[in-house]
Amino acid sequence: MSKPECPQCEMNDILEHADRWECVTCGHEWEREPQPAEARVVKDAFGTVLADGDSVTLIKDLKLKGGSQVLKGGTKAKGIRLVDGDHEISCKIEGSAIGLKACFVKKA
Repeated sequence: MSKPECPQCEMNDILEHADRWECVTCGHEWEREPQPAEARVVKDAFGTVLADGDSVTLIKDLKLKGGSQVLKGGTKAKGIRLVDGDHEISCKIEGSAIGLKACFVKKA
């Protein structure tokens, strides 16, 4: 990103701080415009792009951590939500809230 010019003195000698710009010539400080966040793209095991509200199907049996329950391959989850973190998908399967990795599902 190129540095802007000072809105007061119109000089190009600008210091770049994390949250603001500062003119070396006149000392004027102003807020930086926030950078637009890039849209996160989550793809299933076959490369299909997933979105909030989609339905997905498990492609293999998955053992749940902290218990002895196993989710069978072919189990369908409706109305998923995409979330940040280790597990990209938040959904409910058989009444339980589950976090899934996208590499274990296919879009239904």
